[in-house]
Amino acid sequence: MKEHHYKATIQWTGNKGTGTSGYRNYERSHTISIENKAIIEGSSDPAFRGDQTKYNPEEMLLASLSSCHMLWYLHFCSEEGIIVTEYIDHATGIMAEKENGSGYFKEVTLHPIVIVTEESMVKKANELHHKASEFCFIANSVNFPVKHIPTAATI
Repeated sequence: MKEHHYKATIQWTGNKGTGTSGYRNYERSHTISIENKAIIEGSSDPAFRGDQTKYNPEEMLLASLSSCHMLWYLHFCSEEGIIVTEYIDHATGIMAEKENGSGYFKEVTLHPIVIVTEESMVKKANELHHKASEFCFIANSVNFPVKHIPTAATI
């Protein structure tokens, strides 16, 4: 088995002077940095005292699932001669929060809308989402269902 290794640096930037001396005394702000890439500003979800203008881990998980699916999908389309000219996904996720404050994702649903160049490609274009789901590294790593409701059409 071939392994791939990844590194990321997460640095908390939310110390307002007294650290975590109280629940309301610090920000949830942090940076996500990876060598030679743009820094991502993160926070927690606003429901957990986060900054709504910054990405939260739940959104990043959703984005990771969606982009991984898309990249595999485009790969399989190119192999099958399906010419995709546009792709957009309005992904949604449901997270359940328990009484004790912990939580988990119950499911994610991808809603990819794909434009292909010919009507004869539409059926196969929709079918290839199943294969993309089977190959997506991120979807294969989570313990909840990742559904997809694809729509393919021509220009």
